[in-house]
Amino acid sequence: MADPILAAARSNIGESLDELRRAIDGLSSDALNDRLAGEGTNPMAVIVTHALESTRAWLSLATGAPIPERDRPAEFRAVADDGFPAWVEGRIGECLALLDGAGTFDPAREHVAIWTSEPQPRSAAWALLHATAHLGEHVGHAHVMRDLVRNVHA
Repeated sequence: MADPILAAARSNIGESLDELRRAIDGLSSDALNDRLAGEGTNPMAVIVTHALESTRAWLSLATGAPIPERDRPAEFRAVADDGFPAWVEGRIGECLALLDGAGTFDPAREHVAIWTSEPQPRSAAWALLHATAHLGEHVGHAHVMRDLVRNVHA
């Protein structure tokens, strides 16, 4: 039987990833890249890219998987092209595979999160909770952006 904490995280994170998928569904590259509120704001492509890269990194730490290479600043320069939806599907699959492939959950296991502004040890419990909360925050951003983008690019 699966670890109940990982099973709960799989359910919650799976729902959030489905919401990200729905947020970009049917949007053009122009719509995904539109900085609706000006140059200092993030378009949908950046929000989704950052949400997925962050989730993958934190889930790797939480499950004891190898930590993936991550260029956090590059996430905020992401530009969607025709391949963006396929890339999103790939990252969603990787995130879910981390949870599906994990055995037991050791909440006390620590690893250094080297991609943070101040690298420091984080427990698996902290990483799993942070992955869930952070992803949820960006799903909310994506919903708002989708509404705005649909009004502008209708």
